[in-house]
Amino acid sequence: MPFQVRGIDPQPFQPLFRLSDEALAAQGIIRVKADEPDAYPCRVALARVREGEELLLVHYMHQPNPASPYRAGGPIFVSRGAEEPAHYRGELPPALRDRLLSLRAYDADALIVDAEVAEGNEVSAVIQRFLARPDVAHVDAHFARRGCFAGRIERL
Repeated sequence: MPFQVRGIDPQPFQPLFRLSDEALAAQGIIRVKADEPDAYPCRVALARVREGEELLLVHYMHQPNPASPYRAGGPIFVSRGAEEPAHYRGELPPALRDRLLSLRAYDADALIVDAEVAEGNEVSAVIQRFLARPDVAHVDAHFARRGCFAGRIERL
């Protein structure tokens, strides 16, 4: 089952980079400089940023359906340099390739119908198995160790 992964829309976040740290803090947002080469995955670019790059740590509603008990959001990083959402077809983006992921399959009503933890080559197989089910609308990936939303996976 072919799949695609898209980065989130950067437009709501771009004006935030012009705010002061104090104004950001008032909204529960933290400005961060990447201090490690492999620790800050941007959810727009779907890649880890280089040391020294500026990011915002923001709350993001990845399951916004208010009618679902699985409505959820959490912290994500968005990099200043990410101006267009990444789009990967038939392959995992760099930020998801070598991490332990929690994969959650949702139906059209935003209810979880299956879930599994996978890493490395197993991730694509689990995604394809989930998307082969007619009741699965999409799969959300989360970084299993910290629990943060990593990306949404849909049929191609």
